[in-house]
Amino acid sequence: MFSCFRTEAEKNQGWFRQNNVVRQVFLTSAPFVWLKRLSIYLESKLKKKLILKFEQCAEQTQDGLRRVVGFVDGKSMPALLDASELSANPRSAKTGSVTTEIIRSLEQDPELFPFKTKGLLIGSSSYRALERQRYEVAFRDPELEGILDGGHNALAIGIYLLELAGVEDRIIRSIRTWTDFKEIWLKHRDDVTECQEQIEFLVPVELLVPADPSDEDGIADFTSHLLEICSARNNNVQLTEEAKANQMGFYASLQEALPEDLSSRVEWKTNDGGKIKVRDILALAWIVFPKLSETKGINVLPNQIYRNKAICVEQFNRVMELKTVSRQRDGYKREVFNPKILKAFSLVAEIPELFDLIYELFPEAYNKAGGAFGKISAVKMYDPDKTDEKGAEKRSRYLKRQPKTPFYERPCSYTCPDGFIMPLVFGLSALIEETASGVKWTKDPEKFLRKNLTDIMRTYRFFMETAQWDPQKVGKNLSVYQFMAVEFSRH
Repeated sequence: MFSCFRTEAEKNQGWFRQNNVVRQVFLTSAPFVWLKRLSIYLESKLKKKLILKFEQCAEQTQDGLRRVVGFVDGKSMPALLDASELSANPRSAKTGSVTTEIIRSLEQDPELFPFKTKGLLIGSSSYRALERQRYEVAFRDPELEGILDGGHNALAIGIYLLELAGVEDRIIRSIRTWTDFKEIWLKHRDDVTECQEQIEFLVPVELLVPADPSDEDGIADFTSHLLEICSARNNNVQLTEEAKANQMGFYASLQEALPEDLSSRVEWKTNDGGKIKVRDILALAWIVFPKLSETKGINVLPNQIYRNKAICVEQFNRVMELKTVSRQRDGYKREVFNPKILKAFSLVAEIPELFDLIYELFPEAYNKAGGAFGKISAVKMYDPDKTDEKGAEKRSRYLKRQPKTPFYERPCSYTCPDGFIMPLVFGLSALIEETASGVKWTKDPEKFLRKNLTDIMRTYRFFMETAQWDPQKVGKNLSVYQFMAVEFSRH
């Protein structure tokens, strides 16, 4: 039964494919409850229509855009929360002091709430003005439309509605991100419906729509302006270069190329809760990209993958903007189509695994090369028994909790600073070459490292010792990267 509903849903913007939370909630529910939730979901998602009832509003029109500004009845919020995924907002929302204060305001001063918050900015390419200051809106493409700004307000309002519906405190306290909220929201949506008449507050809303909803060219112009509007409105915390580029679709193909267990832990979107910063992945791309003729003229110095990842992000985005690399898809969204770039992403996807491998092999390789890894002050060893030894200096060398590799979180016995690891990771660039169809490995990189890392370490030790085992000095030294590329090519 689920497969037929999913097939129908995928015809409508691929909602089930995009929303793992929804799929999980449906599949883990009892059959009757499952069908009720599916009914609510299909009504809000497949139709993707909702009615916003304004108490007071005004319309303004300029250059093909129409703005409807006013206070929206809180009773319209459940339908809006049903239909919204914050996909159109460059930043996701998470709980914290901001959401706590918003919820407190709703609880204690609902009459003043519309004057204490900037509210929600909503964008929709399809709308219809109804009677009595009601507007029917439909989010044609949830990746571009929906809540453009005010994600924390939306999250706080949603949590408040769950509280109003009598959801247990322990469940509400488990909400950390928008994804957590949507999972709990779907499970308790019936409870919210039952308390609909108790909702008594107004929300300041600014609704942006095309001036003429029947003009397809005007609608295309409208959607193309949405990212610029999002960026300008999200100015209380400046949008990062990564957030804007991700919203434009620059990272979608790379995200698909990464293994799922890694991709799911990358913070592709600000506040999304990923442990791995997207710039850490983009920096590693510059181990592969210099080998491509497509990136000629867009350069990143090897040591910048450690010392200046912002440059790596900026230059990565410049490559993605090239007309020979990506093309406009919907509105402001772009799609990477260049086959060589897509092939390069498959190699980039392997670099985090190789980074972790070097991290694991480093201590033994260093010791076999004649060094004493455990004596380097910049590293720490896992030994819970020694963390209670007398003397702060001795205790600081040991860890009670077992360290893990940076990307795949495999347990290991030592920590190792990135400044020591990154030049060796860059050395892998010597094993990459460009062919007519794209880039490829000239040797199996994993086998190469297992066979040759100890021998390479005999040379690498010289740079570490010259820098007095300071990982910052090693990681920032351009000559070390250049020498490692040569050293890797010799083996």
